[in-house]
Order: sequence, then C-alpha cells, then structure tokens
Amino acid sequence: MSAQQPSMVRPLVAAGLLLALLLAACAGSGSPSIEPAELAARIAGGSAPFVLDVRSSDEFAAGHIPGAVNVPHTELAERLGSLGLASDTEIVVHCQSGRRAAVATDVLTDAGFVRVVELEGHWADWSAAGLPRE
Repeated sequence: MSAQQPSMVRPLVAAGLLLALLLAACAGSGSPSIEPAELAARIAGGSAPFVLDVRSSDEFAAGHIPGAVNVPHTELAERLGSLGLASDTEIVVHCQSGRRAAVATDVLTDAGFVRVVELEGHWADWSAAGLPRE
C-alpha cells in the first residue's frame, strides 16, 4: 500500500458517512409509527387510538379513516387545547404522504404529548390497501 492510499481513504469514508446520514434523514421523520393494517385492526376491535388527520378539510371530506378527527396542520397549534387530550393519549397522526404529519408531530411533542406515532405510508397507503374509509 502506498503512502497516498490511506490519505485517499479518509475522504471516501467521510463521504460515505455523510451519504448514510443524508439517506437516514430522508427515510422518514424518525417518529414511531404504526402499520395501516394494525391501525385498522385496532379500530375494528374497539381499541382505536386517537386518530388525527392533519390534511385539509376538503381532503378529509373526500374520505378519511373511520373515527378520525380533522385538524389541518396549519391550525393544530391554536386548536390543540380544544381537543381535550391528556398528554399520555396515544395519538396516530397522518396526512396524505407524511410532510404535514411530521410538522404536526413536532407540534404535539413540543406541547408535551408523549405517545405520538405516525401512520406508515399515511393516507396514500391506507387508500391503496383498500382499508375502511368514511
């Protein structure tokens, strides 16, 4: 091994680590999550968590998870107190694909809620799976 080879390895290792960190950051919000089928089973079995749909009112009206409560993500901070939830309430947050739910999850955790999870795949996956809707 020449003297130059070890010096070339360090930048490659650093670039690899940076790439791994970026991919991990893009993979999801890092929040705990629940599979759509598991949530559907819990709803059907009568042990549903509080389901918070943070899509727009129009999106919600076009179809939503049974029993879900709609509070658009832009209104969540100001309407949080009116929901009457205890800080240990299990809350499943979802939107269409994840971006708005990540914002809502931050609002909830910043407000002291400790059992916040996101629906894996959000409404897009719920709909694609043909799960119940209202």
